[in-house]
Amino acid sequence: MEKILILAFFLFRIIVIEAAIGVGGAIGVGVGDSVGGVWVGGGINNGPNTPSVGAPQVSKLNAAYNALQAWKSAITDDPNGILKTWVGLNVSIDLNHANLQGVLVKQLSALTDLSLIHLNSNRFSGTVPESFEEFTSLTELDLSNNRFSGPFPITVLYIPNLKYLDLRFNSFSGPVPDDLFNKQLDAIFLNNNQFDSELPQNLGNSPASVINLANNKFSGNIPFSLGYMGSQVKEILFLNNQLTGCIPDGVGLWSDLQVLDVSSNSLMGHLPDSISCLSQIEVLNLANNKLSGELPDLVCELRSLLNLTVSSNFFSGFSQDCANLNIGFDFSYNCIPGKEMQRPRPDCSMIPGVGLSCLRIPAKSLVCGALGIGAHQTTTPSP
Repeated sequence: MEKILILAFFLFRIIVIEAAIGVGGAIGVGVGDSVGGVWVGGGINNGPNTPSVGAPQVSKLNAAYNALQAWKSAITDDPNGILKTWVGLNVSIDLNHANLQGVLVKQLSALTDLSLIHLNSNRFSGTVPESFEEFTSLTELDLSNNRFSGPFPITVLYIPNLKYLDLRFNSFSGPVPDDLFNKQLDAIFLNNNQFDSELPQNLGNSPASVINLANNKFSGNIPFSLGYMGSQVKEILFLNNQLTGCIPDGVGLWSDLQVLDVSSNSLMGHLPDSISCLSQIEVLNLANNKLSGELPDLVCELRSLLNLTVSSNFFSGFSQDCANLNIGFDFSYNCIPGKEMQRPRPDCSMIPGVGLSCLRIPAKSLVCGALGIGAHQTTTPSP
């Protein structure tokens, strides 16, 4: 049967479904349908009830043992005494929130059957070894909340079966490669790093259901291609970057989108009417930008909306439909006459983005799910 080696969210263990095996002075494994474990030490277990083990299997287990020992020696601080448990029989090793300090070692690639690596909330530093591309069975890689640094770890793009990538809360920097969004990933978490490139123009090629790029230094426009991601996308978070330009009309193609947060950027112009196509949207956060014009009636008619935040922009008004919203609706610090907590009048005399041209579809020509027909350029007028 297939051998499964998992470095999991709560448990790191080797499970071999066939027999209990002891490798002299090295590593043991669990057996059958019970939960097995990794243990280090002990002697040769070749008693009468121990099945014989083929040379390839022994070699694989020895390689796994050596990989773990190499990694153990690269861990320089273990305040919770996790490493002390890496001895004896049937030991489970919990690496989630273990507060370990050290680096990842290239020898870990010897654990070729790994399907999950979740090392979040430790103090690992350095970068991801190039040898990680040899993890042919790996589907999830979670290195979040550590101290990794340097450029985007290109090696993760060569892990053939990876579906879940979580690099958030580290210190990675520089550009994000275009090929990341050509990869068949279901979730991409890059938030809270120091990435500082423009968003790749092929971002819309990604099949991911969640893309979180928040709290970086991304700049430039939101790529129009993002509109072609299709109905699988559920959450888009671009908050707290340095994005400029318009919100593209293509957002209306995200028919199943539930969360859109582009707050704390420098986006300008009027909102596209296509936002009214977001029939499943629950959270829409446009705060702390330079958006202007009237808040479209169609936005306030979205039936699934639970929270609408447009504060700290330059909106000049909204309809009675918006005024009657029975949800969280923050429109403070705009330029809406007669409303409390608005910008000082002199601030509203100079609307940012005057003259900015945005590709827009007239509301009367709008067909949800079929954008691109009848589009034309609109220019933000002077106040």
